[in-house]
Amino acid sequence: MKASILFLPAILFLACASPKKETSLVKTFAQRIDSIMASVPDFSGVVLVADHGKPVYHQAFGYTHRETKQPMDTTAVFELASVSKQFTAMLIVLLQEEHKLSYDDNIEKYLPGLPYHSITIRQLLTHTSGLPDYQKLMDEQWNKSKVAGNEDIIAYLKKFHPPVLFQPGEKYEYSNTGYVLLASIAEKVSGKNFIEFIHEKIMTPLQMRNTDIRSKIQKETIKNFALGYLYDENKKRFAPADSFPSSNYTIWLGHRKGPGRISSTSSDLLKWDRALSANTLVSQKTMNEILSPTKLNGDTWSNYGFGWMLKTDSTLGKIAYHTGDNPGYKTEIFRCLDCHKTVIVLCNNAHPKFESLVKGIVKQL
Repeated sequence: MKASILFLPAILFLACASPKKETSLVKTFAQRIDSIMASVPDFSGVVLVADHGKPVYHQAFGYTHRETKQPMDTTAVFELASVSKQFTAMLIVLLQEEHKLSYDDNIEKYLPGLPYHSITIRQLLTHTSGLPDYQKLMDEQWNKSKVAGNEDIIAYLKKFHPPVLFQPGEKYEYSNTGYVLLASIAEKVSGKNFIEFIHEKIMTPLQMRNTDIRSKIQKETIKNFALGYLYDENKKRFAPADSFPSSNYTIWLGHRKGPGRISSTSSDLLKWDRALSANTLVSQKTMNEILSPTKLNGDTWSNYGFGWMLKTDSTLGKIAYHTGDNPGYKTEIFRCLDCHKTVIVLCNNAHPKFESLVKGIVKQL
């Protein structure tokens, strides 16, 4: 009888205390992220953390336009830079699903005349092609009073034939050139402009209404487009990224498609994350292939799938992620595939502590 008297209050206590404890834990998580963000007071951007697709933290920091002090908000549109590659890769995957191409097709089948032989579409997807850097070539040879696109890049690869960096499949080396060629292959096979095709297959079905490949003029019409800024060491302040000579390539390579140039919002990227998790676009079997390491020549492996960097964490399990880096922008989408947690960080002042900030947020998961 005495034991029963002691046990009943314990049950009542737990029943009454549990909801408060749960609320407290949610607040504590948000407070921990707030504390991390407070350690980087000049960070400008948006941070979104989701658990099973539900945002548990979504905050904006800094400014979309520093000159006018327009505050950042969570609906702001950012350049994704190389986070764009996963969308280019998905277009190729969808074409393969429709039996319109094969990953192991030679790229010469679709882009005849290229002076690079025995390179497959799979090797373009996984950065194992050995192709030279198109940007270096264009910087040396292109008339920068004109704006170059994929057709110009391919023409210059044919004309100047810079040598391969290594034999196809020999090793992993990140290649923007490969993703330019993938976009051109997608256009050739589909018979459609890359921008039209990516809307048809991805943006429209997933209702990613704020995601696009935009021209400079189009960006200027978007009130909450987050302009990119870089820190000026001489002036000791952030200045527009396009005021730095090193950023000029974004202008004279302004028509390229495939390796970057998609702009989007944190909420649209969460839609993308949810669609991937739900196998909305492709089957689980296909997603497994997208998110699998790549076998290299000589039975070694690379931890890059089709548009995704891959790793395994002892606590979080299997992870797929990608970073992006453009003048004024740093971006990352980080997906915990086993525990269904997602971190999206979009930054428009290329903050030097960006990587450590993302690691700090991920550590709280």
